[in-house]
Amino acid sequence: MAELKASLACAAFLLSSAVLAFVEDLDDTFKDNRMDDVWLVDFYAPWCGYCKKLEPIWHDVGAELKNSGSPVRVGKMDATAYSGVASEFGVRGYPTIKLLKGELAYTYKGPRTKDDIIEFANRVAGPAVRSLPSRQMFDHVLKRHDVLFVYVGGESPLKEKYIDVASELIVYTYFFSASEDVLPESVNLPELPSVVVFKDGSFFTYDEYEDGSLSSWVNRERFQGYLQIDGFTLYELGETGKLVAIAVIDEKEPTEENIRLKGLIQRVATEYREHFNRDFQFGHMDGNDYINGLIMGEVTVPSIIILNTSNEQYFLPSEPVETLEQLVHFINSVLDGSAQAYGGDGIFQRIKRVAYDARSTVMSVFRSSPVLGCFLFGLPLGVISLMCYGICTAESDDGAEELEMMKREGLTDEEEEEEEEEEERRRQAGKPEAPEDEEGEVERDEKSAVEKKTD
Repeated sequence: MAELKASLACAAFLLSSAVLAFVEDLDDTFKDNRMDDVWLVDFYAPWCGYCKKLEPIWHDVGAELKNSGSPVRVGKMDATAYSGVASEFGVRGYPTIKLLKGELAYTYKGPRTKDDIIEFANRVAGPAVRSLPSRQMFDHVLKRHDVLFVYVGGESPLKEKYIDVASELIVYTYFFSASEDVLPESVNLPELPSVVVFKDGSFFTYDEYEDGSLSSWVNRERFQGYLQIDGFTLYELGETGKLVAIAVIDEKEPTEENIRLKGLIQRVATEYREHFNRDFQFGHMDGNDYINGLIMGEVTVPSIIILNTSNEQYFLPSEPVETLEQLVHFINSVLDGSAQAYGGDGIFQRIKRVAYDARSTVMSVFRSSPVLGCFLFGLPLGVISLMCYGICTAESDDGAEELEMMKREGLTDEEEEEEEEEEERRRQAGKPEAPEDEEGEVERDEKSAVEKKTD
């Protein structure tokens, strides 16, 4: 039995050592020694709950990249212990995941899952623009990616711009280059060189005069025309500068109205792409919980809502949307500014947001753990109540003590008045009255004195 325990302990130690070997602990010497390798680094804080949740996933990422022969080295750094290094890499919160390649630092903003982090690491660690040498390779890549950017042509100023954009936006998507003969015969380009995006079963060509800068065009086109939207996707869509038109539905109960509104949004995304693609992203969201928190209100299910994530405004149809024409009219009214806008980021809305978030936090705590809620919020209120009661009671006691002292000393105002009145009565009662003859004598003496003085 003792030997079995010893074997298990030894196996656990070896396993933990192997796991730790896949993820390196970094210190302040890292910034001087990192330039020769590509690093994927988790900047964490020991007290951070999200960091602790990421820790087992991070070890799996390190093991997967090591076993697959990836050139990416995986590390972690305590950003509170080495705050200077973390600050140099622009770390502002925890955990922060960055891929460091030479002088470049790319911040990961996707879901914190093993597969997504590994896909990000492999994409960013490789060349910014990957070559497609054959039709078979093109078909293979097209099947793997919902959105595919391809530069077609030889050396040109456009290719230089494309490489610069790819270096900037590779955190979001892949970039490829190919010759014209690699593309399918159905793809006819108006001119060469060109930048083409393949998505939604079709392809679209970049036009510098109509689409503006290449970087802005790629940023707008990096999503499919129609998406299933969640909180994370909505956050990413905010970086495109587009308004987001959403059908809020309940996928658990696919009623006729749910299906109809979802179908209308899909039709607008497809049939009116040329009209709205530059300014709108279309999709649907399952349930209204996230939307309700975003607008600090209640959105009915199913319904249509358009969000402007740049200034937190939102738009609702003035009447129920029954037809495609009504939906197109509503979208046009938002585009031309005639639709009623709600929300915003003004001072009133900011105050409302603070109050709403505080209320939501309190309610969520009480829903998840009533006992903890009573302790967190009841205890401070109880202490404050006791302090107020103590202050009021202390003032009352002081008054009572002073009154009692005055009573003991016989110095109250009422008692003093009573004593003075009593003494006055005694003086008046004890004073003798002068006889009438004596009074007359006194008066005559006074008159004689006055007459003599006059003479």
